[in-house]
Amino acid sequence: MNVPDTRTIAILLLAAGGGAREGWGQTDPVSTPRDTLRFHELDEIVIRAPAPTTAALPYTLVRVTPTVLAELDPVAVADGAGAVPAGHVPTDSRGGKLGYLRHNMRLGKYQLGSAVLSIGYPLLASMSVRQVARPFMKELADYCHGSVSMGIRDRLNMVYVESSRNGNALTMLPDIGTAVPIAQAAIGRAFLAACTPPEREAVLNQIKVKEPELHRKFRPAIDKSLEDIRAKGFCASVGELRREVSAVAVPMRRTVDGEIIAFNCGVPSFALKKGQLEEDIGPRLVSMVRTIEAALGIH
Repeated sequence: MNVPDTRTIAILLLAAGGGAREGWGQTDPVSTPRDTLRFHELDEIVIRAPAPTTAALPYTLVRVTPTVLAELDPVAVADGAGAVPAGHVPTDSRGGKLGYLRHNMRLGKYQLGSAVLSIGYPLLASMSVRQVARPFMKELADYCHGSVSMGIRDRLNMVYVESSRNGNALTMLPDIGTAVPIAQAAIGRAFLAACTPPEREAVLNQIKVKEPELHRKFRPAIDKSLEDIRAKGFCASVGELRREVSAVAVPMRRTVDGEIIAFNCGVPSFALKKGQLEEDIGPRLVSMVRTIEAALGIH
């Protein structure tokens, strides 16, 4: 199963049959069924094997990122995950009853339901930095005719939790929920710069094991970005994530709860004057982040 580079959708699909089980190897009485959606992360797809090998583990949990936003075929997802033979998976979804999934009767497949929005909203709403940063991000995006985004870590990616772009930046389409690889993107390297040495080494080791090609290709650029942030406060990337885009990124000092937030500014490469990225836009992004920190009382 192919996985998109910049955007994935997390869903939870419960196959038909039996009562829901809470967690790994723990069973609830079938007479008291519970909704698995309440006990598992939304990036897990829960598939009930037709012939469980043990009574203690009636479900196989598999992490899968579908290739499309909608029209999800549970049989194809199960097959791509390698959970069980596709032809043997009886499927249904109790998630549809809660609105997380809805069944497309014409296609015989599942689509994400509107209730999915309510899951991510509490996290976004609790991040006051988004509201504080928004006008400053818009101002910089308009100045450079590009886009400015804020991201936090999601495993080996940075996911955008706020994004602002200039109306004329037709080629720039980052949005909330967009995910970019830590190793490949400037915003990911800015995140690494804000980590403690043990935290950074742990993330780099995970990349080396799980994404060896990215680690091999971009490790020199990661090391240079860390040096640049120490020296100048920002790092730059030219065409590494998207060939036609140049970007700079800056980490924010850690918030009270320890969350690491980083910002980037991307501009179409053809629109940049010589030296503008590092002599103008990079320092402006640093100034913007310092202004946001001051507004939040982070020193």
